[in-house]
Amino acid sequence: MCLAAPVGLAAERLENGVAVFSALDKVTARIQTLEVPLGETVKFGALKVTPRSCYSRPPTEQPKTTSFVEVDEIQLDGKEKRIFTGWMFAESPGLNAVEHPVFDVWLTQCEKPTKSVAVKGPPPPAGAEGAEGGAAAAPAQEDPGEQPEAPRRRVRR
Repeated sequence: MCLAAPVGLAAERLENGVAVFSALDKVTARIQTLEVPLGETVKFGALKVTPRSCYSRPPTEQPKTTSFVEVDEIQLDGKEKRIFTGWMFAESPGLNAVEHPVFDVWLTQCEKPTKSVAVKGPPPPAGAEGAEGGAAAAPAQEDPGEQPEAPRRRVRR
């Protein structure tokens, strides 16, 4: 029954270390790019933006970039008020937007994956040890045999 599921639902999700936002000051028409490491806070005007997670997909898949974000407003009396907590979607910036009369903040992308997309497997220990004791032609014969394995290591299935 799992074979009937659409392929797009099984796409790999990549964790990233940096969330990238665009921020707009509606009064001055200033747009700024904010690159914020996860768990850290950056200030834009009276807003403090803190991404908690940022996920994307490999370049071979359809884009889907999401981030869980907390946005606080620094009020005139110096107190902070949480004005947004939730998921932002780079492909649909208006879906979950920060509602503020002066500032707009939206997710544009995630950067710096925490793990590599393609992982190279370890070399076969039995074949390498057997080749050292044999003739020089034996490793040359094993190399062509290893080439068909490369397609099995692809990220996309």
